[in-house]
Amino acid sequence: MTAATKNPVNDSGVEALDFHHPFTPYDVQLQFMRTAYDVLEEGNGQVGILESPTGTGKSLSLICSTLTWLRNHKRQQYEATFNATAAGMVGEPDWMVEATLRRKRDELAKRWEEREAQLERVRAREKALEEKAGRASKRQRLDDGDDEGPFSKGKRKALDEEAEFLIDDWHDSTDGVSDGDPLSQLSKETRALLAKVGLGQAKKIEDDEGGAEDEIKIYYTSRTHSQLTQFIAELRRPTFPPSIPSELLSKGDQGDQQSTEVVKQLPLSSRQKLCINPAVSRLGSLSAINDRCTELQSKSNAKCAFMPNADNLKQTHQFRDTVLAMVPDIEDMYRIGKQIQVCPYYASRTAIPGAEVITLPYPLLLQKSARDALGIKLEGNVVIIDEAHNIMDAVANVYAAEIRLSELKRARQMLGAYVKRFGKKLKGENRVMVAQVGRVVESLSEWLDGASSLKGDQGIADPNMLLKSRGADQTNLYKLIRYIQESKLAYKIESYISHAESEEQDPSTTKISTRSSLALHTLVSFLTALTNLSAEGRTFYEKIAGSPPDIKLSYLLLSPTHAFSSIASSARAVILAGGTMSPFKDYKEHLFPTFGPEKITTLSCGHVIPPSSLCVWTLASTKPIPAGSSSSNAAASDAFEFSFQKRSDRIMIRQLGLALLNMCSVVPDGVVVFFPSYGYLDQVVAVWQAADPSRPPSKTENSTPPTKPLTLWDRLSAKKFVFRETKGSSSDEVLQSYTQAILSPTPPNPSGAAASADPKPRQTGALLLSVVGGKMSEGINFSDRLGRCVVVVGLPYPNMQSAEWKARIEYIESSTVARLMAPHTDATNDNGGSKAAPTETPLTRDQAMTQAKQAARDFYENACMRAVNQSIGRAIRHRGDYAAIVLADRRFATDRIRSKLPGWIRGGMAPASEAKGLQGLMGALSGFFRGKREEGR
Repeated sequence: MTAATKNPVNDSGVEALDFHHPFTPYDVQLQFMRTAYDVLEEGNGQVGILESPTGTGKSLSLICSTLTWLRNHKRQQYEATFNATAAGMVGEPDWMVEATLRRKRDELAKRWEEREAQLERVRAREKALEEKAGRASKRQRLDDGDDEGPFSKGKRKALDEEAEFLIDDWHDSTDGVSDGDPLSQLSKETRALLAKVGLGQAKKIEDDEGGAEDEIKIYYTSRTHSQLTQFIAELRRPTFPPSIPSELLSKGDQGDQQSTEVVKQLPLSSRQKLCINPAVSRLGSLSAINDRCTELQSKSNAKCAFMPNADNLKQTHQFRDTVLAMVPDIEDMYRIGKQIQVCPYYASRTAIPGAEVITLPYPLLLQKSARDALGIKLEGNVVIIDEAHNIMDAVANVYAAEIRLSELKRARQMLGAYVKRFGKKLKGENRVMVAQVGRVVESLSEWLDGASSLKGDQGIADPNMLLKSRGADQTNLYKLIRYIQESKLAYKIESYISHAESEEQDPSTTKISTRSSLALHTLVSFLTALTNLSAEGRTFYEKIAGSPPDIKLSYLLLSPTHAFSSIASSARAVILAGGTMSPFKDYKEHLFPTFGPEKITTLSCGHVIPPSSLCVWTLASTKPIPAGSSSSNAAASDAFEFSFQKRSDRIMIRQLGLALLNMCSVVPDGVVVFFPSYGYLDQVVAVWQAADPSRPPSKTENSTPPTKPLTLWDRLSAKKFVFRETKGSSSDEVLQSYTQAILSPTPPNPSGAAASADPKPRQTGALLLSVVGGKMSEGINFSDRLGRCVVVVGLPYPNMQSAEWKARIEYIESSTVARLMAPHTDATNDNGGSKAAPTETPLTRDQAMTQAKQAARDFYENACMRAVNQSIGRAIRHRGDYAAIVLADRRFATDRIRSKLPGWIRGGMAPASEAKGLQGLMGALSGFFRGKREEGR
């Protein structure tokens, strides 16, 4: 186990603290929990970057450490309040001080006990309902005829098109709402309604929670809803002591005190996941649901019946108490809202003040506008980002946007049809703004039309030139975006076009794709992205092959620093956790560039498996390398180096196939191989399927024609069922077939498997050919028999010649030079971290450029190694698992590359394996799996 930067673990500390783990924790779990606890305890903007391999109980360790700290912290805060009260009464009689403190303690205990009793009653009621109805009713959508949308067949004729689709009068006014108000984009009526039930900025929640809104919270985020659901399931397992001092609790009839307190957890999500109004939720897309929802709130005669208001305040509070009493997931939130008949998306706001843990997906936490709209305040609170190995890409994706020429043409067509129908009804500002939208669409279309004739398939677009034609450069994009959002222009036009086309559509007419039907929403997203700081983003164009061909504009955030700074500078502490966080350098330099080393704690845990359950081997060449020579001295014909310049060598590709053939002979069950790209996998398979020139046709008796020689592909297929991942295909189907071939005694020859030349196949197990960064490399569990051996072929460096990576490298170099050459008069920043410059005086330009180029090279290489480490992490998923890891490329033997592998992989690497060739590998694999058979595993 390796701890970098600092090691907060000590023997007495680990033993002294009870983390309330439901099982006896392993040593690595104790160290992980203690490190996380210390990061939170130190606070003041502290950052923890923690790596714990999959299968080591990372989620449970996070829960136990952070909740233990939270409950301890709350009790300490109460004690601090009592001490402050006593200190403020210095000079008063002792009896008065004691009476005051006793009253405060009694009030606190009474309020806590009443709240817990209320929540216990709710839990009892929910349990009874659960037992009666069962959980089979989860996520059942009502589909009553009365709930059909406005475009259903039974309502089309009676639809008032003008009332439904005509834009309401709009004025460039915020109605007294400040630009910083996250609700400013909602209608005046909606804001008034939210404020009336305590959900707006104007009025805080007035209920029996008292000062709960000031209590510290833990915001936990992960990449997908399924990962959040798994975390919530883990959260239900441990129990924790009450959040108030035990001496304040009253004793029951049996003389005992309440010893635990259920964790109050609230999951937040989008309307798309939580909307219970069928007429809205069936619209499908998030943007359409958002617009329809806010539009319904502004209508006086067709309001959403589920929106919290003064009439259903009792149901809203019942919803709040129910979700705080349970530990619900998103499906529970939907079910409770449907059961109580109140909108879970809006009603969940009332539960935020009383929640201790709030779970939410990446986009809702990473975007400041989304946090503000949800009422999330990070100041003084704890942020935990799980599966954080891809956090920098996640930040970039949140702010990314793209639009195609075909979508712009569709948007122009939709605008034209809408203006033709309602143009004479548009008044004042609406007429002007709709015309501006048209000019922006025309300008972007003209630019893309011109770019279609440029040489090369991709490049960087100058954002200042995109709106040069048709007078679009005179448009205030901020005002235009606000207009489209507030007027619901995109939703109105898209809804009208959908209605009109459904009226005229012939059954044989090809259905318009969802992507093109949402062209105006796509336009808004792209325009919003263009308003980001120009220094941190770039706009690209890329030609798309097809029939007909297309071309697209895309906006990419080159650096997550500015976007992430609002989180890093606000939270009490930030923890980035993941199974494969190595290498750590990028997180420090691009997420926390102004933080000094004393502000960042890093930890790389070992695995919970014994050393005998892991065999890591670097296959640098087919033949052994003489003693005293390095792997780089291997003969060119024998060496494995799958660099871009050398990987097309057919001899090396065939040698790789033969090495895999040998491995498949000794490795039982499943072997997973990761290649650098889909294109290279196709190239390798083509070589393996071609005839082997070194194997002449077999001679036969009786002068019959010689038999066709077996290809390498045939020989591999005779050993194991062979499957391959293909770009754009369903990974679920391939994975299911691969799993069945391993676990089923008589597996069929499913789609995706190579046909065996033997009419009576004798395959044992399966071979899966995958791609680093593909669907199989993340989130897939190749535990036990599914992944007895993982092979990584080459180093999957990104394409340095792509416009995107050229821009990234250029940005890193230029921003690093500017940072290193900037003069600094203060040694520390607001967070207590050191400034960016590594020396007291600025560097010269040549010195800065040298360091900047190295920083860019490191970033490029680290992106490659994060992808490699994520692929390796697919194997060994629990303590009883075992597997071999083969790194097929001599570059894995270099100290620089090896240092960027996870600590547990480096610890399991066979000494000097890179010099022993294929023969050494086969001996190691044979001995490893023979040992497991002898152990009865």
